Amino acid sequence: MIPRAAGYPPTPAEQRRASKADFVYREVKAAILSGALEPGAVIDKVELCHRLGMSRFPVTTAINRLAFERLVFVEPQHGSFVAKISVDDVREWMLIRRALETEIAGEAAQRLSRAARGELERNLRYQQACVEAKDYAGFYTLDLEFHRLLVVGLGLAHAGEILDGLRAHLERVRRILLTPPGRLPKTLAEHRLVAKVLEQGDAGAARAAMHVHLEQTTELFEAFVRQRPGLFLV
Repeated sequence: MIPRAAGYPPTPAEQRRASKADFVYREVKAAILSGALEPGAVIDKVELCHRLGMSRFPVTTAINRLAFERLVFVEPQHGSFVAKISVDDVREWMLIRRALETEIAGEAAQRLSRAARGELERNLRYQQACVEAKDYAGFYTLDLEFHRLLVVGLGLAHAGEILDGLRAHLERVRRILLTPPGRLPKTLAEHRLVAKVLEQGDAGAARAAMHVHLEQTTELFEAFVRQRPGLFLV
């Protein structure tokens, strides 16, 4: 058989293997980010193969990809595990996010357009519906959008790139921190206060409201670390 040249289109069989590996990757990653698979949990490849009706190859490929993204830890001869969350990393990422988004809120109070403010109000109405329905996944999506609307509304492309990177690192933590009883309505109240002072055009109050909101998240994280230390690398 003549070997195919590098860069040649993949064969149908290779495409099928790749699509299967992508499917497993998405399934396992969603379970990790949602908390269905907690940090430290064993990832049973044999069980995955049986449940998804796949061979070991696409499952192993997906797990290796997740290990590259530091969501999975592979210990030779022992197995694969959901990676624990580094407390020091989260503290640093939260610090950067708090500093950046606090200043963005101040800018938004002075420069955000009427149309963008209207989008914030629409977002808050949807957040209220998610709170009433106890829709954690929906609320999480709207939470991300609320903060992103400020960045997009100001045209801050570079700040947006930085924050998108931070959000990717913090996704597991942010999802977890929405689950304690009463947290959804509290987060909504904090968002409403930010929107209110933005509407008033008070840059100082907007910075303060955003700082308090993100500081609440940090304090909640620290409390969660104390309550569930087994989920974290300290």
